[in-house]
Formats: sequence, C-alpha cells, structure tokens
Amino acid sequence: MPAGMARRERVQGLLFYAFMGILALVMLFPLLIMVTTSLKSEAEVYMQEAFTIFPQTWKFSNFIETMRVAAWGRYFLNSVLVTSVSVVGSLFLNSLAGYCFAVLRFPFRNALFLLLLVGIMVPYQALIIPQYLILKSVPLFGGNDLFGRGGTGWLDTFWALIIPQLSGSFGIFLCRQYFLGIPRDLFEAARIDGAGPFRVFVHIYLPLGKPVLASLAILKSVAVWNDFFYPLIMTSSDSMRTVQLGLQAYRSYALFRWDLMMAACILVSLPLIVAFFVFQRNFMETAVASGIKG
Repeated sequence: MPAGMARRERVQGLLFYAFMGILALVMLFPLLIMVTTSLKSEAEVYMQEAFTIFPQTWKFSNFIETMRVAAWGRYFLNSVLVTSVSVVGSLFLNSLAGYCFAVLRFPFRNALFLLLLVGIMVPYQALIIPQYLILKSVPLFGGNDLFGRGGTGWLDTFWALIIPQLSGSFGIFLCRQYFLGIPRDLFEAARIDGAGPFRVFVHIYLPLGKPVLASLAILKSVAVWNDFFYPLIMTSSDSMRTVQLGLQAYRSYALFRWDLMMAACILVSLPLIVAFFVFQRNFMETAVASGIKG
C-alpha cells in the first residue's frame, strides 16, 4: 500500500474515532448530570448562583432517604418477578416459534409468518383496550363466573402483567432470522439419528442460539422493566405497582427535590445498566447475524 494512501487511512480513522468519542460524550453528559445531581444537597441544587457539574459535598444519604420514603421494596419485587418470568417464558416460546418458522416445513408457513409480522407494525397501545377486555373476562378469576362476567378477571394481578408478555412478533422474528443462519444439515443429521423435532430444538438449536437469546433477554428486560403504560392500565392497587409506576408516584413526594428524584431514577435504571454490560457482547453478535441473514 502506498505511503500516501496509508497516511490518509490513518487520518480518516482518527477523525472517525474522534467523532465517535465526541458523540459518546454528548450522549453520556445527561447521565453524568443525573448521577452528580443525585449526590448534591438540596441547598446546593437550588441555591447556588453558578451551576457546577460535580457536588461540593457528596451526599450519598440521598439514596437512603429515597428508599425510606416509598414502598420501593414492593415495587422492585413486583418488577423483578414480572420481568424475570416474562423474560424466561418469552425466551422459550419465542425461540420455539422462531425455530418452527425457520426449520420445520408445514402448510401455510410463509403466510402465517407474514401475518405474524403485522404484529410488529401495529403499536401495542392500539391493542390495549381489547387486551383489557379479554383479561377482565377470564372465567373463574377475580369473581367472574363461568362465562367471565361479574368480576375483574386477571386485572390487578400478576397474571395480567406476565401472560401477555410471554411472546411477541419481534422476538419470534429475531429468533427465526438467527436460526436461518444455522446450517440445516445439523437438523437433517439429527433427524436421521432418530431425534424428534423438539429434541433437535433443545439439544442443537437452543445451545447454538445463546447469542440471540441473550439479545432477546436484554430487549425484553428493557421493555418490561421500563413499561409504564401497560401496568398503569392493568393494575389499580399500590401493592401491584412496578418500579415505573412507583417512580411516578414518588414525584408527589419529591416534588422539586431533584436530588431525590435523580437518586430514584438511578436506582430504577441500575439493574438494566448492569444487565446490558453483562450481555452486550452477545447483543452485538446477534445484531450482525440477524441483519445479514434475511
């Protein structure tokens, strides 16, 4: 390679990384302000003449005060339970459905898959009223009779928060795209050895699908943990609140107390931040693989 071309590529590389570094700083700056504000005193937040990024006195007690005021233990327990069960269930059901669409041959497979993709195009807010009516009419729950009348069904229960989250069009699509990249020879060889379709799924496709499952776990965890609108509609009691509803309720106490509000936001966001850093490598691998294989 000529020296001039090599020098030009180095300069382009430096400019690219410099631009990406500046962009990363711009995106991280609001997070930095949130963290530093959570460690300031109330007087420092409101009574300083000039704004400063870092606190003069680091007040870690803001986090303790935040946890003492609201029923955060209950809110976190609800969110952890709903998110964990929803993620585990969706990983199994979405991967199983994606495996069927990618590997198995059955009538109207492509037509059913195209119909499934319609679910990605429809915003879930448009489906909230039908879902509400269905969950309210579940027979023999919440005081309902055999015909689903007279009570509240699954409303304001964990059933309402978990069951509709166990599968989704996007998760099935993501798994199907990834499984298409696995050589079909593995499936044929396992079938020749006498393995059934479900056994092939469990012993071959699930182990090979760890990257896509990790990515789906991240996406599903973020969606369920951060969901505000759906739990707001489906629950009514304080004991069923998730962390997002708890954060909204906490605003009534911490009104104009930005130090406490930022501490609460950090506590709510911390589990997702940790989960992303744990699974980020698998997330990137799946983004590339599922994007290449159509």
